[in-house]
Amino acid sequence: MSEWAPMHLVGAGDAGAAETFGLQQSGYAEGIAGMLQAIRVAAGTEARSAIGDDRVRLVLPAPGAVHGLPANTDFSRAALNTGQAVMVGTSGSLGIGLVPVVEGPDVLRWTVYSIPVPEHGYRDQGLGEAEYEMREAVRGAADALAQMQSLPTRTLESDPRTRIASLIADAARHRYPAEMSERAFRVLESTDRVAAILTVAAESAPSEAPTASAAAAREELLRPLWAAVRTARTIAVATSIEAAMHSA
Repeated sequence: MSEWAPMHLVGAGDAGAAETFGLQQSGYAEGIAGMLQAIRVAAGTEARSAIGDDRVRLVLPAPGAVHGLPANTDFSRAALNTGQAVMVGTSGSLGIGLVPVVEGPDVLRWTVYSIPVPEHGYRDQGLGEAEYEMREAVRGAADALAQMQSLPTRTLESDPRTRIASLIADAARHRYPAEMSERAFRVLESTDRVAAILTVAAESAPSEAPTASAAAAREELLRPLWAAVRTARTIAVATSIEAAMHSA
């Protein structure tokens, strides 16, 4: 985790998490030992979960796409605000939710919440399907970039290809576990590429669409591609965590 940030600040988002795991609620303290202990407790208090029913689950919510989050909780609101979070625990039981926030290049702030883990069921899509969809998404993202660049736009600071390469390199600077399968690694690499292209496509678009219909069309073009990225990432991470936990 030191590769993510040299400093990690951890605090409780509610009284339940503070009391159960001995975390600071009124602020944040440096160090991740308390958070890692909370993860071990939440993931290990129940019997081994069934295949596909993840005890450690990455969630990447977005406006209009909040499936899998516990309803009407501070955790869900924080997760939606940041676009990423982790839930730990068995479906239908009490667990924890972790929400990271980047605070500058050197600090990552984690808020730990006590949550009811939703009955999220079982995955109906595997790595093979995710890999295929990412191949299609790469082409779709490239088409979206071409369409955005065909419109009057603000001047970019660099060539789009240079910008895409920079974003991909930044995403690749973190190591993946050696136990991760080659297919999961390929899927995550593809999602990084698609995300980079979509980010540059958005940067290439006019800051204000000429008409409401044009703005809606632009959003309609990018939304399913971003959704595919989020889905593929969660599947790749879930299958890797599941394989590690069931081989332990």
